[in-house]
Amino acid sequence: MNHRFKTLLLCLVAGWQMAGAQDFETYFTDQTLRIDYIFSGNKDSQQIAVGQLNVSPRWYGKRQRLAELPVEGYGQITVRDHRSQKVIYRNSFSTLFQEWLSYPELAGTPQSFENVFLTPMPIDTADITVTLMNNRREPTCSLTHTVVPTDILIRHIGEHHVTPYDIVLQPSDTTRCIHIAFVAEGYQESEMPVFMNDVDVACEALFAHEPFKSLKDRFQVVAVKSPSVDSGTSTPRKGIWKNTALGSHFDTFYSDRYLTTLHLQKLHDWLAGIPYEHIIVLVNTDTYGGGGILNSYNLSMAHHEKFRPVVVHEFGHSFAGLADEYAYPYEDIPMYPHDVEPWEPNITTKVDFDAKWKDLMEAGDTPQIGLYEGAGYSMKGVYRPCSDCRMRTNENPEFCPVCRRAITRLIDFYTR
Repeated sequence: MNHRFKTLLLCLVAGWQMAGAQDFETYFTDQTLRIDYIFSGNKDSQQIAVGQLNVSPRWYGKRQRLAELPVEGYGQITVRDHRSQKVIYRNSFSTLFQEWLSYPELAGTPQSFENVFLTPMPIDTADITVTLMNNRREPTCSLTHTVVPTDILIRHIGEHHVTPYDIVLQPSDTTRCIHIAFVAEGYQESEMPVFMNDVDVACEALFAHEPFKSLKDRFQVVAVKSPSVDSGTSTPRKGIWKNTALGSHFDTFYSDRYLTTLHLQKLHDWLAGIPYEHIIVLVNTDTYGGGGILNSYNLSMAHHEKFRPVVVHEFGHSFAGLADEYAYPYEDIPMYPHDVEPWEPNITTKVDFDAKWKDLMEAGDTPQIGLYEGAGYSMKGVYRPCSDCRMRTNENPEFCPVCRRAITRLIDFYTR
């Protein structure tokens, strides 16, 4: 590369980074605003309500590219400066509430779901908008509310009685890294050594996969020792209910292997005052199950023989917004309309294939990449990039090239 051009490029990058930092300092303090919401309704009508505002020390999310979205998600939170109406922060998410709405047979009677979102704490009054979208990428529900940072009813958390935690992995640069917190679920106080061993196993599995392996120095990992009264987790179909830190259970939406927690406020209470943005919950059970929700959490069983591939697969959902690439003839779920391009980077309906991995096919460098029908729970009309991938089966040892590129882009988004 020409020396003068290289110098100019480095100056431009430094300028962008400085501008991003200045933008953050103009609008935000080094604190986290945690907003507890209630999403409620049924398949015909949905509502959003504000529950509690909370503030905790330090902000562990992005400090640059504040108004950009790395992935679209099924919902978005937008922060605007109240006076100028300038967008000063955005992020995307998915929720169990929206997934529940995709089951018409379940979503008739209105129900409510907890949701928690984190933003940097505004210096001045801000307007915050939460918008939910359906599988046609259309807005279905929205709420805008105003946050006044001096409001005396904003609850201060994370300043005292912080849950004990250990730092498992340190990044090369703590100012530009991705913060992951492993949280103990169903481990009694006496079982915390078991939890710490499970965290080591999960970390080893995650960072054995590319691109996490090559970019390991951009992550900070902590292990949060949240104790439970009972050991294990609840299994409703067997009439087993446990008193655990997060109240997790199998049989979510009556699927025996769908292991989740609905108690997101409790989850974030355990994490108050701890460096975190992305959450991996390890459950002390040997029964197969788990789940991953974009920018919410990844929850995986810790003592089944498939623990390693499952925790990595679910992190593909919760961190990178990757879709499931499998489909079963006995369980065809119409989650992706065939006339709409999904927002997830690793599946396509070919409606807007140019935005997906068409360039990799045309380059011809990776001959295994193509269009393989059967993905996103549909046998027909939805396509995946490769015959197999970590997002398709537990047996495949790696993410496919398309998923690797998507994860790399996301890591770069957060850390460059």
